Amino acid sequence: MPELIKAICIGAGSRGIDAYGYYALKNPKRLKFIGVAEPRKEWREKFIRLHKIPKENVFNSYEELFAKEQFARAAVICTPDQMHVEPTILALERGYDVLLEKPMANTLEGCLKLVRKAEEVKKHLQICHVLRYTNFWSTIKSFIDSGQLGDIITISHRENVSYWHMAHSFVRGNWRNSDITSPMILAKCCHDMDLLYWIIGKKPISISSFGSLSFYRPESAPPGAPLRCTDGCPVGDTCMFNAIKIYIDLDGYYNMGKNCPSRAFRFFSHHRNAIRHMSHIIRPLKRLVDFKEWPVNTITSDLTLEGKMKALREGPYGRCVFHCDNNVVDHQQTLIEFSNGVTAELTMHGHSALEGRSIRIDGTKGTLIGSFMGWDDLYFIESQNGEKRQLIKPKITIEAHGGGDLKLTEGFVNSLQPDYKLVPLTDARAALESHLMAFAAEKARLEKKVIDMEEFHSLI
Repeated sequence: MPELIKAICIGAGSRGIDAYGYYALKNPKRLKFIGVAEPRKEWREKFIRLHKIPKENVFNSYEELFAKEQFARAAVICTPDQMHVEPTILALERGYDVLLEKPMANTLEGCLKLVRKAEEVKKHLQICHVLRYTNFWSTIKSFIDSGQLGDIITISHRENVSYWHMAHSFVRGNWRNSDITSPMILAKCCHDMDLLYWIIGKKPISISSFGSLSFYRPESAPPGAPLRCTDGCPVGDTCMFNAIKIYIDLDGYYNMGKNCPSRAFRFFSHHRNAIRHMSHIIRPLKRLVDFKEWPVNTITSDLTLEGKMKALREGPYGRCVFHCDNNVVDHQQTLIEFSNGVTAELTMHGHSALEGRSIRIDGTKGTLIGSFMGWDDLYFIESQNGEKRQLIKPKITIEAHGGGDLKLTEGFVNSLQPDYKLVPLTDARAALESHLMAFAAEKARLEKKVIDMEEFHSLI
């Protein structure tokens, strides 16, 4: 019988509640949260209610929590990027094994400090590179390892951030300004760097990168656009960045559904008014109409219509995308050379009509082409005879990150079992490589030069 892992949560926001907290509620015999530290009262109380946290284990700050003797096996840390290092160091020193949100830190020094501390105290530190745990990316990895692709020659990988996701997270939201959090290539693309490193299986030796913030700037604002979408914008009815359209009308989700392979999703997307009326009779449709998932659930804890509108009138997510304090790039391309001669190109941009990643891998025996966009699609074309093989048929993936959130949490829980003998799919030192790549790419972009990765590897 697997041992129940008792855990504490540091930062009970969207990820703490909806990813790792969700796993615990679905698997109460595997993971149980018994403590929480969260400064925001409404989020803290929601976590307490969901997990029935005893009063003596509820704290406003991680400093207060770690002033208490260790009372759980694991710590799940979901604080903002710039607040990862201090609570993680304290957790490791107090004896907790740690599951830490990516990126592990927003500075190179912080990343190195965390890896060294985990190895010093011999505690488990796992970074939430959830994509390694998805069926899509693990299928690619297994296919390459089987030798059917031959030797990898080159990879073209795209991180297509939808216009509404870009607006939410990187223009209006928490990752908008690299002066207070992380550069875009780290915050969004450390996942992608990790995938390239994992798939290729060798370290990078040189990196170059180019990109800038081209569109989400004051110069792009329509004439007369106010500071907020709720302040009577003259182009509000036609602006696709209108916060009311994104968070109340859910235009982004409905528009993506129009291109979904599922007939049901396409029907919902084309007939949203009919669905709204039908939801009064068919209760499961209520979830589509009264949507309370990401990104809506990050703008406020009051998910009534009145609560959401109040958040747009007063909070950061109601701001005009052309009048924010954002400075992260909205497009960046990075070229990477690995030690085995493989070259990889990573394109990230925040202007996509469809949300998700796409990849092409060319090897000596054929080509892999795939899309990871909420509906997975992966096929292989063999060079010698032109035969096309479908490895993953297009299908809807409802769980976040293609199911990776749940599988990663399960992997973390498994790794803490007393009889666990397998090598974890990822650990802190393995995750460090993707962060070094991201910092090198940003340095290359800013300094307009090719970075020799020995400069970064010598620090380890």
